[in-house]
Amino acid sequence: MMGTAKKRIHIAGGFLLLVVALVLLFFWNIYSGSVSVEPKDVLRLLFQGPDESTQARILWDIRFPRVLAAMLLGGALSISGFLLQTFFANPIAGPFVLGISSGAKLMTALVMIFLLGRGLVAGSVVLILASFIGAMLSMGFVILIANKVNNMSILVICGIMVSYICSAVTDLVVTFADDSNIVNLHNWSLGSFSGITWENISVMAVVIFFCMICAMLMAKPAGAYQLGEIYAASMGVNIKAFRLALILVSSILSACVTAFAGPVSFVGIAVPQLVKSLFKTTKPIIMIPACFLGAVFCSFCDRLARTLFSPVELSISTVTAVFGAPVVIYMMIQTRGRR
Repeated sequence: MMGTAKKRIHIAGGFLLLVVALVLLFFWNIYSGSVSVEPKDVLRLLFQGPDESTQARILWDIRFPRVLAAMLLGGALSISGFLLQTFFANPIAGPFVLGISSGAKLMTALVMIFLLGRGLVAGSVVLILASFIGAMLSMGFVILIANKVNNMSILVICGIMVSYICSAVTDLVVTFADDSNIVNLHNWSLGSFSGITWENISVMAVVIFFCMICAMLMAKPAGAYQLGEIYAASMGVNIKAFRLALILVSSILSACVTAFAGPVSFVGIAVPQLVKSLFKTTKPIIMIPACFLGAVFCSFCDRLARTLFSPVELSISTVTAVFGAPVVIYMMIQTRGRR
């Protein structure tokens, strides 16, 4: 009984820590930048709304959307990574490693280039649909390989090869594009939260909220699935329907991130592992909301990408790789040491 009470306190403390860190990072990101803003002005503009001042335009048109996008998309990518790790029963499975993000990037780039070449601008819904198609094609290829081989290392290597191929084709298409606006897609292809608008925020919020509800509804069967397909089937879980739903939700989340921010590396792998270490559990009912709050990681990395070498801005994937790759390496060493 005491053990259960301590565990609940530990979990509540973990959620409280993530919420406090997310709030602090929100205001830290809002304050920081090439144009300094006083804390009292931030609070005034936050509660009173925008006005005609330069500070108001900077905060409401640039910083607020960017900070919210980093939180929403960072949380979405973390949940997508956790769902994929549950699906493949592999701690290093993730949208970036398995080539899903690269497939989404390729399809999105092709659609954007096609439309921009004809003087059209791709809307948020079009970008998400294009990313989703690319993500599903890559996911389908990975699943096809998974059915052919039993070695997860080979699966991961194949996913990395798919990622390289898709990235190479994307870079090739962007490089030889004629229109100057299309060439500027190179920055997007590296990953960035810059240029996010309130329209983008509203669309991604709806998509992520819907996927979050679906993920929470799958939490109980996912817990049974973690113990094996036979056990899950004995508990009444429809394995085929569950696997399909899991693939769809994880692909939509990954597609949403890629559509608005480009490919973001290592977040989908590192954050679920960090959250597991913090909460000392792998229960989906806890991991799913905790992974979403794990957007702390992405928000912190975006802050560094934006201000570390100001006025030069780093791609978000550069920073997330610096902090996420060591987590993955440590995790693989630990896993190898337990064998």
